[in-house]
Amino acid sequence: MRAVTWQGRRDVRVETVPDPRIEEPTDVIVRVTSTGICGSDLHLYEPLGPFLDPGDILGHEPMGIVEEVGSAVTALRPGDRVVVPFNVSCGDCFMCDQGLQSQCETTQVTEYGTGAALFGYTKLYGQVPGGQAEYLRVPFGNTLPVKVEHGPPDDRYVYLSDVLPTAWQAVEYASVPRDGTLVVLGLGPIGDMAARIALHRGAGRVLGVDLVPDRLNRAAAHGVIPLDWRRYGKDLPEAVAEYTGGRGADAVIDAVGMEAHGSPVAKGAQRAVGLLPDAVAQPLMEHAGVDRLAALHMAMRLVRRGGTVSVSGVYGGALDPMPLLTMFDRQIQLRMGQANVLRWVPEILPLLDDEDVLGVDHFATHAMGLEEAPKAYAMFQEKADGMVKTLLKP
Repeated sequence: MRAVTWQGRRDVRVETVPDPRIEEPTDVIVRVTSTGICGSDLHLYEPLGPFLDPGDILGHEPMGIVEEVGSAVTALRPGDRVVVPFNVSCGDCFMCDQGLQSQCETTQVTEYGTGAALFGYTKLYGQVPGGQAEYLRVPFGNTLPVKVEHGPPDDRYVYLSDVLPTAWQAVEYASVPRDGTLVVLGLGPIGDMAARIALHRGAGRVLGVDLVPDRLNRAAAHGVIPLDWRRYGKDLPEAVAEYTGGRGADAVIDAVGMEAHGSPVAKGAQRAVGLLPDAVAQPLMEHAGVDRLAALHMAMRLVRRGGTVSVSGVYGGALDPMPLLTMFDRQIQLRMGQANVLRWVPEILPLLDDEDVLGVDHFATHAMGLEEAPKAYAMFQEKADGMVKTLLKP
């Protein structure tokens, strides 16, 4: 089959690799019909390279048609249409029973002390072959894939793999009071969708911050008040104060993560580590890594006393300095973590109908063939041609 493989820093290629096969009785093989490129895939494109090997198959946002099922699979049969959550979770352990599929005890990567394995996402999370490919082996076939109806386009459902539950959890964790004010930092796919979900769930006002005009305009078209980082910069708290009577936002979602602008020293350190041999770079990333924290520190300044900061952007540094004195004094609540996909699917799935209240049918800005993946990654990295969300079509 053809698959998107990692070959080095800023080097992804589409190559012919062995077809996946049934390895356990509960496995299913899915023929991928759509698969997204995620903002966190760009972390693999650059800073997390030391935890990848050439040839690793990328991607964790797939959906498609079941082609083959293992002997113990009873919930699915060939021909069923499914979305594959990005968490590889068993559905039966203590953590899964708590709705914490991202912490699944069956697939935790104990070698690195990390949570549940993820499709297509580095040794830190199991080095499981990903879904930017023509076919995908999916374990736990009775409990992991989400069965959806035939008929509507893939765009209706594919975001159940990551974008929708990640954004939903970000809003849930933010605890925005009804008619309250939410600030969303970063209007990429997750931030954009989180803003839509917050408005749908009753937030009174959502302020969206970004520095890309296309993203600001896109969010504004869905009811978000756009704030251009290039205009406000470090004066952003004053702008937010004007909308909130000087108090600050009830909640802030950091949908940016480790690649925030405004931290040149950390940016340089990330790139330098990425150029080191893996044997040297891996322990540095695990034990001495520092992220670019401009967005997270800004979130602490924007939120009101007693408010909540919800982090959905991925961070990877082990020694990130946090403003604990400020957080303690202002009684800021902080929630974060990989999305627990299956926990939120029952709440989201009923919204994916012809009314399309979240705008999923036209959420993708680009649809490209699988063979165009290298071009798509480069465009996404440069935020070129108004690219916010790309679906690859194998």
